[in-house]
Amino acid sequence: MGWLEPLQGVVVGLDTAPLIYFIEENLDYLNIVRPFFAAVDRGDFRVVTSIVTLLEVLVHPFRHGNAMLAQQYREILLNANHIATVPMSCEITEEAARLRARHNVRTPDAIQMATAIQAGASFFLTNDSHLPAIPELRVLVLDELK
Repeated sequence: MGWLEPLQGVVVGLDTAPLIYFIEENLDYLNIVRPFFAAVDRGDFRVVTSIVTLLEVLVHPFRHGNAMLAQQYREILLNANHIATVPMSCEITEEAARLRARHNVRTPDAIQMATAIQAGASFFLTNDSHLPAIPELRVLVLDELK
């Protein structure tokens, strides 16, 4: 997939939706997220995401009593090679506040993007077409990559 080539050797920020599509095998997006996560697994690039991702992905399994799905999410976010799940820090919090002030993004999105920026990411993979274009981070929207 041509869109993966620019990601080689860089840090990529990851939003929650692409991970959900991959783990839960969403047929509308599986053909695009599967090669992404295969490249991550090979170490073609490193992924960073916020601890907010863990919060967001665990809601559905907890709501439905699906302990196995919850464990799958924990395993990939907390133990996978080449994926770093980053806790909140003062630096991330302040960067998120700047993003909210400048671009009026929702708090979870601001935290996700700020985490990526603080980790030195060049790209941010999401499926949220409402995220702002910012100089520090090229936003990649799955629906636009299909």
